[in-house]
Amino acid sequence: MNKRATPSFLFLVVLIKTLIRTKHMLGWMFLLSFTKTYAFEIEGVVQFNYVKSDELPAWFEQDTGILVYSESSVNLQQGLVKVSDSFTNGLSYSLVGNVYQLGSQNIGVSQAQVAFKPLSKDKIRWRARAGFFYPKMSLENVDTGWLSPFTYTQSAINSWVGEELRTAGLELTLYSPGRSRNSAFSWELHGSVYKGNDTLGTVISWRGFAMHDRQSLNNDKVPFAAYPSVVQEDRIFHPDYVEPFHELDGRFGFYLGAHLDYYRQSSFRYYYYDNQANPNVVNYERLYAWRTKFHSIALQHKFNKNTRLITQWMTGSSIMGKRFVYIDFDAWYLMLSHKYESHRFSARFDLFEVNEDDIFPWDPNNSDGEALTLAWRYDLNMHWQVGLEQHFNQNSADIRVTLGQNVSIDQQQSLAVLQYRW
Repeated sequence: MNKRATPSFLFLVVLIKTLIRTKHMLGWMFLLSFTKTYAFEIEGVVQFNYVKSDELPAWFEQDTGILVYSESSVNLQQGLVKVSDSFTNGLSYSLVGNVYQLGSQNIGVSQAQVAFKPLSKDKIRWRARAGFFYPKMSLENVDTGWLSPFTYTQSAINSWVGEELRTAGLELTLYSPGRSRNSAFSWELHGSVYKGNDTLGTVISWRGFAMHDRQSLNNDKVPFAAYPSVVQEDRIFHPDYVEPFHELDGRFGFYLGAHLDYYRQSSFRYYYYDNQANPNVVNYERLYAWRTKFHSIALQHKFNKNTRLITQWMTGSSIMGKRFVYIDFDAWYLMLSHKYESHRFSARFDLFEVNEDDIFPWDPNNSDGEALTLAWRYDLNMHWQVGLEQHFNQNSADIRVTLGQNVSIDQQQSLAVLQYRW
């Protein structure tokens, strides 16, 4: 629940230190919060879990399993604070700071933006935003801080988006509410130019898709296994991690999007994303730019106020070097979610694959998988929630052979989650 609050000195100190670590790109946005009184909106979510794991090694520990937990344990799953405010002239800002138990960077910023939405009664209107943010492709990740209100383990598509994709740039939107035209249909057109996403495609090329809910932070590192074909000097000679929000070649990327809504019952979203990276550029850390482009289509239909069906399909390609790595990738999911009083039940099926067509036979990058996720979430009151989730997947990755592992594995994971929201 939102509440109006004046931040404590402790909160300000932590947030300022975090912004300093994220360097100058985000600092100027934070300063906008002081252009009026200190009163603004603060939202927060904290999740603790007990996970019963299948004890298979996890990609987040630089191994090859596609889940993040490798042993049964109690964990801080999510910790986030969203600070935002709106001004009478149509200007607003928001900033999301996250705390994670997992990862090399445990505290940082996952989103920060300034938006302008002028007041208008025109049938066609406009708004804009600038900063570090997600394109609005997902109909799954619609909760505070780009979380999912349906499951704790997100789809393969949006797990990857949370790992490697963020827009550091400007987005312009034209939109037309249906009520302004006495129409059942509302629409939006989005266009963006950005920099800083040149390494997009690294982890799904070598590791393949994974499934979790951790979002990479600005200046974060995403690890993967030290595959000999990747890290050895006489092979590709790339580190066993990627820093996903780097600008390497000076080029602008872009995306285009279209939304169509029928009342509040049905929604359609299409996006075309192209980072325009030069795949032959490499930096001092030996991180390459990857030319990555894809189409995304998301659909939602609400059968009534309690039951909805959501699906998303993504298809695209990525190339690095002189076709050192080239992949085509496809992923989709179908989710049914039903709310009964304070209970929400959700079931999602995922299917995903990566197919290579490059020049190095000793670097095999085909991978695929399917997964079933079943979740129950129960709101005890406006602040507290408990939930259970059972996840199963079957996945394969040819590159595991280079580590002497089985190509195919079956994984499962049980989660019990306690959440506090304010």
